[in-house]
Amino acid sequence: MIAITWQKFTTATAAHYELLLDADPNRALVTNYVKNGTCFEARYQDELVGVLVVIATRPATAEIVNVAVKETFQGQGVGEQMVRKALAWCQTQLYQTVEIGTGSSSFQALYLYQKCGFRMTHIDRDFFVRHYAEEIIENKIVLRDMVRLSQDL
Repeated sequence: MIAITWQKFTTATAAHYELLLDADPNRALVTNYVKNGTCFEARYQDELVGVLVVIATRPATAEIVNVAVKETFQGQGVGEQMVRKALAWCQTQLYQTVEIGTGSSSFQALYLYQKCGFRMTHIDRDFFVRHYAEEIIENKIVLRDMVRLSQDL
C-alpha cells in the first residue's frame, strides 16, 4: 500500500475533472456536486492520484458521491485510504451516517466499500438509464441499477 497525502481543494482543475469524469461520465452531475460538496484530493509524491467528493444530504447524513483513482494507481490501496479518510472527516463533522452508491456491475467498488464497513441498503433500479444519455458498459454488463450502501459512524 502506498502512502498518500490528503487535502481539501476548492477549485477543480482539468486533472481533477479527468478523474471525476472517469468515475462518473455525467458532466452536469459532476459539476453540480463539486460546486456543492467538499472535495478532497490524494497525491503520491506530488502527483494527483485520486479525488473524492462528499455532500451533505440530510440532517446528520453525508454521501460520498465520487471516488476516483488514477488507473495506474488502482489496486494499490489508494481508494481504501481515501474512503477511510473521508469517513474519519465525516465523523469530525458530526455526521452520523455516510452513504455511497455504485453500479451493480462495479464489482471492485462494491468490494472496496464493504471492506471499509459499508452495508447494502437498497437498489435504485434503472438509475443509470434515467440519468445517463448513453449506455454504460462495465465488466461486459449494461449498467442499469445503482446499489446503495450506508454506514453508521
